[in-house]
Amino acid sequence: MNIEHTKGNILGLITILLWSSLALFTVYSGSIPAFELLSISFFIASFIGLLMLKKQKRKVKELFKIPIKAYIIGVFGLFGYHFFYFLAIKNAPAVEANLINYLWPLLIVLFSAFLPNEKLKWYHILGTLIALIGAILLVLKGGSFEFEIKYLAGYLFALFAAIIWSSYSVISKTLKHVPTFAVTGFCILTAVFSLIAHLIFETTVIPSSTELFAAIMLGLGPVGGAFYLWDFALKNGDIKILGSLSYLAPLLSTLILVIMGVASMSIYISLACLFIILGSLISSKEYLKLIKGIFIKS
Repeated sequence: MNIEHTKGNILGLITILLWSSLALFTVYSGSIPAFELLSISFFIASFIGLLMLKKQKRKVKELFKIPIKAYIIGVFGLFGYHFFYFLAIKNAPAVEANLINYLWPLLIVLFSAFLPNEKLKWYHILGTLIALIGAILLVLKGGSFEFEIKYLAGYLFALFAAIIWSSYSVISKTLKHVPTFAVTGFCILTAVFSLIAHLIFETTVIPSSTELFAAIMLGLGPVGGAFYLWDFALKNGDIKILGSLSYLAPLLSTLILVIMGVASMSIYISLACLFIILGSLISSKEYLKLIKGIFIKS
């Protein structure tokens, strides 16, 4: 295992930790409409990329040298995922929509089998399925769900979102020749498209200082900065492990809400914690074994 591979897995885990703050900052974003919030967050994310370019002593014009194929894939992933996710939330109950949406980590693991030099082993599938059970417990929180035909459009939108994000993540693995600073261009275009969607579907809200702070933090972290880390992680790390570990995001997100007093602890959260951690450990069996070997040798 080389340094870049290890760094990719570590940055992938950091990305997941950043995503775990999504719910908290979304709560504090208050009355800002979804697409307005996205446009603000992705504009902030764009500045992160521009600073990255400056630090690497690159010029903005280098963004125009990125292949059009990469831009199509990038905007397809970043804007497409959020667009269909919000449509899902608007057209179906949140519980069912989130449940379908959380299929994306499982789909990443399954889709990765089609990549060259990638082998899907039994413990990747088993670990991801166990983690999925934990995610289901986390979303349901002791309640129940019923798939009603009147919400079919919302269910399909949630499924589209899961397929888009998982396929974007897997395809990104094949674009190792595209530098991570290209995400800057993806964020700029996503910010523009989000603004257009906001102007078409929503009414503009002037945010309070707390809401604006939350929007900025989203742009610095889960809805912005995290995408640069995820891009590097996907291209250099183990995509199957990253897919399985992604189930930690909803778990950690819920635990943060509990710690901040926004949500309360329950037996279902405890069980979800057990299943997700167990699933993540099983799917990471090979990597954990390698780490153990390194420590024993040292």
